[in-house]
Amino acid sequence: MPLVSIRHLTAYRYRNPVALGEHRMLLRPLESYDQRLISADIAITPEPAVRRNVHDVFGNCISIARFTGRTDRLVVESRMTLDHTPEPVLDFDGAVWPAAYAPEDLPDLALSMQPQYADPAGELAAWARRFLRPLNHTGGRTQLRTLLSDMTQAIHGEFTYGTRLSGAPQAPLETLALGTGSCRDFAMLMIEAVRSLGLAARFASGYVYSASAKAGRPGPGRKGGGHTHAWARVFLPTCGWVEFDPTNGIVGNTDLVRVAIARDPRQAMPLHGTWSGLPGDDLGMDVEVEVSVEACAGTQPAPLRRVAQG
Repeated sequence: MPLVSIRHLTAYRYRNPVALGEHRMLLRPLESYDQRLISADIAITPEPAVRRNVHDVFGNCISIARFTGRTDRLVVESRMTLDHTPEPVLDFDGAVWPAAYAPEDLPDLALSMQPQYADPAGELAAWARRFLRPLNHTGGRTQLRTLLSDMTQAIHGEFTYGTRLSGAPQAPLETLALGTGSCRDFAMLMIEAVRSLGLAARFASGYVYSASAKAGRPGPGRKGGGHTHAWARVFLPTCGWVEFDPTNGIVGNTDLVRVAIARDPRQAMPLHGTWSGLPGDDLGMDVEVEVSVEACAGTQPAPLRRVAQG
């Protein structure tokens, strides 16, 4: 039962004092069977005039801050500690493709089944269908576990990972053509691919360990550590939402801490807001993420990667 501590600092700098508009922060990990918050705090400088907490349409925890006066900096520092208990990968109870969703679930899953990127020549759909096994003389069909695991491992093994700390995800067709991308590019490639096969999928954002916590021994290195990470969630008829991280080849939630779940990546931004001032006042943004993990009682904490972004 790893004990995970996360520090996430974002600092904006301005040449002259500016007026800050509303800022929305999506930094608090989601509590569930596999992750239980022990402590959570967000410190903001300057102190907001008004701050309130809400849940968005997906149930994510949003903190909203409003400010008065002017400032030449904005610093948001989140510190969270949680028990993280990765669940064993399910056998999907023999679920096969095409997925047979319950009629009562379809209205709620419909938008998550709808592709968001154009695929005019069917290139993405054709790529997705390569993971379907042809029917044999016994009528055997593709197991969903096989399909999704193979797709996860194919992206992990066949595409080159590259860190890109700003900007929207690439279109899946662009990722296919380039053969390279960031974690959010790979997440959207898988999400759109499984949507083309009639499955419901969502974008997940949070943090990934840089080491495994099993028995206190370092595990395999994880791509995407040192900053926020992204992966896919797919709804399966027999066991609900299941995590798939194509960047690291992870099936299930091992080493993945969920902060946000959304239909579109734009709905899962960790921090966004407005400011007013002169065009040249923006001096940029710095981000630091620190993650540490203690495998179990009696072991020493293993500090993980600390990376500054800018």
